[in-house]
Amino acid sequence: IASYYSLKFEGVKTATGEIFHQKNLTGASNSFKLNSWVRVTNLKTGTSVIIRINDRMHPGMAKKGRVVDLTAAAAKKVGLSTKVGVLKVRVEQVPEGTTE
Repeated sequence: IASYYSLKFEGVKTATGEIFHQKNLTGASNSFKLNSWVRVTNLKTGTSVIIRINDRMHPGMAKKGRVVDLTAAAAKKVGLSTKVGVLKVRVEQVPEGTTE
């Protein structure tokens, strides 16, 4: 399950020390190493987005079955509606610099 970051995190430091911006193609996960690259694929449509993991999720999110939190930009690319809030996805690690 993928979800998206709350707007309240805009401008906050991530686990890598970067400043979080909703416009970036990044995400948070506790299942992948920091600075790893992953492809997030919408299981219903096959639409995908490549993001870099630069933050960690709240531990409670894993208990809800969530694997990745996406920025607004990444969520939009994969078809995750901010009104729905969650989406069934496949998440797979890809080599750094992968674009498709």
